[in-house]
Amino acid sequence: MQRGLRPEVIERSRHIGASWLGHYERLHLHTVKELSSLPGLPFPEAAPRYVPRAQMAEYLSSYAAHHHIRPNFGEQAVEIVRDGTGWRTTSSTGRQFRSKAVVVATGANQAPVLPACEGQQDFAGRILHSRDYREAAPFAGQRVLVVGMGNTGAEIALDLVEHGVRAALSVRSPVNIVHRDVLGRPTQRTAMALARLPPRWGDAAGRLLRDLTVGDLRRWGIATPAESPLRQLREHGKTPVIDVGTLARIKSGEIVVHPGIERFTPSGVRFTDGREAAFDAVIFATGYRPDLERLFPQTPLALDDRGLPRETCGTGPLRGVYFVGFDIRQPGGLLQTIAAQAIRVANEIAQQAAPS
Repeated sequence: MQRGLRPEVIERSRHIGASWLGHYERLHLHTVKELSSLPGLPFPEAAPRYVPRAQMAEYLSSYAAHHHIRPNFGEQAVEIVRDGTGWRTTSSTGRQFRSKAVVVATGANQAPVLPACEGQQDFAGRILHSRDYREAAPFAGQRVLVVGMGNTGAEIALDLVEHGVRAALSVRSPVNIVHRDVLGRPTQRTAMALARLPPRWGDAAGRLLRDLTVGDLRRWGIATPAESPLRQLREHGKTPVIDVGTLARIKSGEIVVHPGIERFTPSGVRFTDGREAAFDAVIFATGYRPDLERLFPQTPLALDDRGLPRETCGTGPLRGVYFVGFDIRQPGGLLQTIAAQAIRVANEIAQQAAPS
């Protein structure tokens, strides 16, 4: 709108910030508020350094009001197809929106990935994806296994033990772990500084810092990759675990780390090392996929091996389509990347719309 264009916004939920309110309750940003705001409106000064999920949802509502953005609620995009020289977007209610440009900002976490494990149908306990976890209270008095030690899995395990639940982690692969702050300095800022160095130097410095601050975790069942956190992020889009207390609980024995799952048993799980353990519930923190292909049934997409678009501004058959919020390979965090992409995309759309 600042460039003289009024966008039509469609939103599948009934209110702004619904996805943030749907996350587990203890969630906070891992990036500092100064580097996490969107263009044109900083976070309030009173906001904490790491903004909690509810305040993030409030910020998004304030952002929309500040910029006079009025979404069409309850309209989920189900199909985007060519319409002459532009595009036609059909929503779940059957409405059609025609436009010269389409900005897809549905995010990388659309469809939960829930692996099928042998014996799963015989397990007497509860199985759920991390998307359906909100708080520890429903698991009081239970034994819970969290499968996957990304940021979500690590924090859910921490939330459980903080509320007296017996929790364990299943960690199949080596994990890069960094502390959220080192000597009061946010790791986000350190990562951004290291990323400005030649990759060889930045990676070496990142490995050294990780090894000095986190150390060798093999005695607790966690292997460390040979790759630095920066290289893993840059080349594979795999964010390191930003530790906010899970490691201390692992080292104290409150969270037991197991290897990958071989199969389910009626009362629990058999792990790949041959050991078995009983559990009342298993939470799969095994990630999501973007599920973009369903939106473009007639147009091939240039996607990487994780289903993420390779470009922000579409070219060729995708000219006029823009993908914002899918680049998870940047060291400054996704929100900072979204802010930069929003400005770039707005500039390009305005330039394309300008009379020649």
